[in-house]
Amino acid sequence: MTVVTRSAGLVFSMAAAIAMAVPSVAGAVTPTVVGPPQTTRHAATGYAEGHPDLAPAGSNNFDCKPSAAHPRPVLLAHGTDTQAYTDWAAVAPALAADGYCVFALNYGKDSEKDTYGVGDIVSSAGEFSAFVDQVRSATGADRVDVVGYSQGATVTRYYINKLGGSEFVDQWVGLASPSYGGVMFGLVPIVRAIPGADEFVRDTFSVAVSEQMEGSDLLRSLNDGGDTVPGVHYTTIGSRVDEMIQPSSNIALRGPGAENIVLQDVCPQNLTGHFRMPYDPYVIDIIRTSLDPTAERHVSCTAVPLGADILQVVIDSNS
Repeated sequence: MTVVTRSAGLVFSMAAAIAMAVPSVAGAVTPTVVGPPQTTRHAATGYAEGHPDLAPAGSNNFDCKPSAAHPRPVLLAHGTDTQAYTDWAAVAPALAADGYCVFALNYGKDSEKDTYGVGDIVSSAGEFSAFVDQVRSATGADRVDVVGYSQGATVTRYYINKLGGSEFVDQWVGLASPSYGGVMFGLVPIVRAIPGADEFVRDTFSVAVSEQMEGSDLLRSLNDGGDTVPGVHYTTIGSRVDEMIQPSSNIALRGPGAENIVLQDVCPQNLTGHFRMPYDPYVIDIIRTSLDPTAERHVSCTAVPLGADILQVVIDSNS
């Protein structure tokens, strides 16, 4: 879900928002200019403001050839109203340091503004499908692994489950995945009381936001008949204090082949929420060990206070 950068602040004032035109989507972009690694979303957001369409460090080297130890490239899909660099500036270099060929795209573009992850999720899944083909062709890999953050988890799971991607994906990892949608700080039920609620959200925010609300037609279609398909190992990584996806049980998948990891089950004192997930060192280790159970952990469990980084997200969203 991840309505960060410009839209994160808007979520806090959804009830008072003024409707705008629905953005049109111009397609995906594969960034090739590589930015520096970052350790916080605030730092990544600030750097991206002056350097748009960056690839996160360690990614999008199309000369990279997978090793015997890591034969499958890892493809990263960002969240809503953000971009590859802003969401993956910590994860991508960590995976590259482990020896993976790492790739990240910007999908679901608003053609009138420099923002991504706002278009129809089915169309974005088609863009991701083309990206998988591009990476497989460049690397010679038959199959890939996928890590999707927030909306990126839904986009990539739609590709796997509905567009034939299960033929080409071995492991799928959904970080803060809105598998069954969220209530967005509890505002979705309030907005749904308004006649024409879905149209209101589409016009005020984006198609992608409306499609990630709990009970949306898109999510019902994706999950009907089973939320997993054979041949793919699915892992969700979620937090009980996720600010966007509540109830947090909506993160978990229910079908065969799914492993659901709750952060507080493995590190009770870590109260990282939705926006901090891709920058929490312990969570990054969970991603690494989900892709490769033999990977050596880099950090131990430490305390993270409830609401960490949320105020900074709101400030960044409105600056």
